[in-house]
Amino acid sequence: MKKLLFFTCLVFFAKVAAAADGQKFSSKVQRVTVFLSGAQVTRSANVSISPGTSTLVFENISPDIDVQSLQVKAAGAFTILSVKQEMNFLNEQARQTRVEGLRAQQKALRDKINMQNALMAVNAEEASMLAKNQVISGSNTNLDVLKLKQALDFQTQRLTENKRREIAINKEIETLNSEVTKYNKQIADILKGSSTATSDVLVTVSSKAALQTVFTLTYLVSHAGWYPTYDVRAKNINSPVTIAYKANVSQQCGEDWKDVKLTLSTGNPSISGSKPDLKPYYLNFGMYYSNQPISITKVSGTVTDNTEALPGVTVRVKGTSIGTTTDKDGHYTLQVPANNPVLEYRFIGYKSTELPVHGATMNVKLEEDAKQLNEVVVTGYSSLRNKSNPGSAAEIRVRGMATMSNTIPIAVNQQENQTNTEFQIDNPYTIPADGKQYLVAIDEISTNASYQYYVAPKVSTDVFLTASIIDWNKYNFLSGEANLFFEDTFIGKSLLDTHIAGDTLNLSLGTDKNIVVTRTLQTEMKDKQGLFGSSKKEIRNWLISVKNRKSQPVQLLVEDQIPVSQNSAIEVETQDVSGAEFDKGNGKVAWNLTLAPQNEKQLNLKYQVKYPKNQTVIVQ
Repeated sequence: MKKLLFFTCLVFFAKVAAAADGQKFSSKVQRVTVFLSGAQVTRSANVSISPGTSTLVFENISPDIDVQSLQVKAAGAFTILSVKQEMNFLNEQARQTRVEGLRAQQKALRDKINMQNALMAVNAEEASMLAKNQVISGSNTNLDVLKLKQALDFQTQRLTENKRREIAINKEIETLNSEVTKYNKQIADILKGSSTATSDVLVTVSSKAALQTVFTLTYLVSHAGWYPTYDVRAKNINSPVTIAYKANVSQQCGEDWKDVKLTLSTGNPSISGSKPDLKPYYLNFGMYYSNQPISITKVSGTVTDNTEALPGVTVRVKGTSIGTTTDKDGHYTLQVPANNPVLEYRFIGYKSTELPVHGATMNVKLEEDAKQLNEVVVTGYSSLRNKSNPGSAAEIRVRGMATMSNTIPIAVNQQENQTNTEFQIDNPYTIPADGKQYLVAIDEISTNASYQYYVAPKVSTDVFLTASIIDWNKYNFLSGEANLFFEDTFIGKSLLDTHIAGDTLNLSLGTDKNIVVTRTLQTEMKDKQGLFGSSKKEIRNWLISVKNRKSQPVQLLVEDQIPVSQNSAIEVETQDVSGAEFDKGNGKVAWNLTLAPQNEKQLNLKYQVKYPKNQTVIVQ
């Protein structure tokens, strides 16, 4: 009877323990919608539900979940009582054990180095003693020649052995230090990128009968995103423009996306969804400052930590789709829009940094984030790394781009929603949680373009070839960097900025050195001032010279400007614009020229500024 009671209690407590732990299930990522910042992950799992109240545990899920976005759905005659997420650090013990083992081996190496240093000290003492015993008194005239020879031979032999021992010790120390460095790199890699922390989603259900069903889990993760880049190709000024639209997808959310249905969305959940509130605009007397923003169109620099350059850092223009990543040397170059944007620097294991663009060169040092190192999973693929150089960056994976003319590009379906556009990729994709960029082809279009050369000599005398596309809105382009190819040659990078484009999208295809433009101030007209009266006059007469050195005619748009007065006491008089189109509102002057081969044309831009003599006005 006692045995039966004991057995019954044992079964009861086993059932209680099982109910407390919950029934564990594995789920698979089926679909991922990647936003410009963040991603929505959809998982599914086949589940067996027991009668009564039970807890279902879905394991090995990203620790990067936004808990408020977590949704659990399933069909069947049961009730979902609660859903919660818990971090799982049990596997961290294995990681720490591995690190401790490596550190123990590293300590053994350091002990060997200390022993070699001790041997080096003993060897140095012996060399010093041998050097002192080499002194032979010159006053000893009865010295035996044979004994002298024997002493010298002994000294030579011992010193040679001593020097050989010193070289061997130094070589051994060098080898041991090299091994210690390798262990340092291995430990750093484990601590930075191989955390095995995951999270579990616990779903408590109540059912009257046993049943089988499929659970679907949907949640938002933050450490993911994509940004567009473009390849813009034109054979010549008589051919259409081909634009390859590509997405750079990366994620560090702690779970690999293996063979999933990938959707790229132009939405951005990280941006506030609240409409702005227009506040009253009050005027009062005060000082007026005119501040012309710095015109910076490209930023480059290097991203490092306290010791070395960081490859694979994501650099993005905040609030836009414009971005890039650092190369193996930690270097980056990014085309940026005007109006002093803010750059975001993000890298796994480091604190995110935001900096306003303040110059053409911006070198950034990132600080390690110990909390993130403990909570984020990164699964690396050794096949991507250069085995001869363990510290080298992994190469970028490219899928979907047709590198040969007879290949079939991956099919992409575009769907325009109310607030965003989605690009649904037909083929399954694999995006590891390694933070590296994976190129995904979105579209490749060929469209007619109007070609024209452009120069603004006040800003730069470089002449740019531009292509204007009228029907660009139907392609759902986002702002991003563009690689430029003209006449089958890479000519540089530009920025495809959709924010400043109207009905026509203007693409810059680089500079042409065969069209030469100069802008010079005529000295005889400089700083003419009224000698009498209360006002001062200054005249500026600029001579703009344009020469076409090409063997074909060109269409060239030349733009300059005349200052615009914002004060009634300052008068601006336009005297000569050589027949240009003149917009008095903004002072812009434009000449549309057709230049024959080897032809030159000169343009005059002359204006007068009149203002009170007791005031100072800077006239350019």
